[in-house]
Amino acid sequence: MIRSALMNVMTAAAIKAGRGLKRDFGEVENLQVSVKGPGDFVSAADRKAEKVVFEELSKARPGYGFVMEESGVVHGPDPSHRWLVDPLDGTTNFLHGLPIFSVSIALEREGQLVAGVIYNPATDDMYVAEKGQGAWHNNRRLRVAARRDMAEALVGTGVAPLGRAAMHPRFKAELSAVLTRVANVRRLGAVSIDLALVAAGKLDAFWERGLGPWDTAAGIVLVREAGGYVTDADGGENMLDGGSICVGNEFMHRNLLGLIKTPKAD
Repeated sequence: MIRSALMNVMTAAAIKAGRGLKRDFGEVENLQVSVKGPGDFVSAADRKAEKVVFEELSKARPGYGFVMEESGVVHGPDPSHRWLVDPLDGTTNFLHGLPIFSVSIALEREGQLVAGVIYNPATDDMYVAEKGQGAWHNNRRLRVAARRDMAEALVGTGVAPLGRAAMHPRFKAELSAVLTRVANVRRLGAVSIDLALVAAGKLDAFWERGLGPWDTAAGIVLVREAGGYVTDADGGENMLDGGSICVGNEFMHRNLLGLIKTPKAD
């Protein structure tokens, strides 16, 4: 496990926010829920967790800015650093009692992602990565899977919710193309967990569109530090602002990208 001061700060914030999520998860039927879009819910637990992460990180690193799912952008006096925070990735899973969700925190320094933490308080799984220090699950070093044969690959993906149904036809076309080539496809409902599982070699590859930067930032660091390849779903470097991602080892990434990327106009 990484023992740097930065990682200690990030994991402490994730664990503290996770305590509240774990309590609320045990009483999921009693949560106060507001609708922020069809099929896309935000809970009181989500907002509480974000407040905890914000307060803990602000105390430890005053001056850093934030990009948060619920509260948006908070500018800090230090323009070279910003936190990217999803306090509850997998909200719909959480609200339905499925233990596949996480607190996801990443740090960007001078425009480069340098550290990431993904913590599932329901299972106490902690995934961490820091640039140059590798990727870890609890105390085990992670490497992406070594498979090269797409016919043996287990690939993860995500589906846009009802509120973004306009994306469904494109997804159906991509899914159809992928299903003709791989062993099978999984949809877990929390992109941070998906990316952590690619870093751990349990999923061979993953793609999704319609994402926010807080969804993928920590997972990008994990996959890279585990030896994986990361681009947006069209093969570019615009993962955070462009809202899409494609990851895997060198071979899986290249082949999956060939199935899903948008053809360039002549």
